[in-house]
Amino acid sequence: MPRTTDARERAIQTTERLFRVQGYAATGLTQIIEESGSPKGSFYFHFPGGKRELATEVIATYRAKTTAGFRDPHKFVRALARAVANEMSESGWTSGCVAQTLAQELAHKDAEIADSLAALFDDWVDIIASAIGSVGTTRSARQRAIVLVASLEGARTLARAQRSAASFDAVVGQFGANGPAAG
Repeated sequence: MPRTTDARERAIQTTERLFRVQGYAATGLTQIIEESGSPKGSFYFHFPGGKRELATEVIATYRAKTTAGFRDPHKFVRALARAVANEMSESGWTSGCVAQTLAQELAHKDAEIADSLAALFDDWVDIIASAIGSVGTTRSARQRAIVLVASLEGARTLARAQRSAASFDAVVGQFGANGPAAG
């Protein structure tokens, strides 16, 4: 009977956490292997392309996880902002957005990573635009969705520096208590 292991998933989860806290460049494979508890041979079996391949897998996993959370249009701006603020607060303001971190560090020098990140951000914008599509034209819904994503990503940066959720409160205030269709 073949042995099953969760080494691959542990490596992805550990890497996402490390990228969010310390970034891509500061995260080494040895640290990932040690902190995930993945055997070295198992790690290279699952990720023969090393850290770059693992980064692509982290983006894909993060994309699936985050887009699922955007699918409820009812008051989702407030809920999303609160969830991100709580997550950051609980981490001592160290946990950033893995997509934002990888975009800043890798997108300018790696077209495949940039494409993966663009697809993730496009998913977020499309889902939000769809939720607010009944207000104005499709174009205005998409523009508002882009502004919301950019605002939330910027709010993460401010929250991390200020060690405060005030930037998320400001985003919610700009987009209205009932979501991006208001205000």
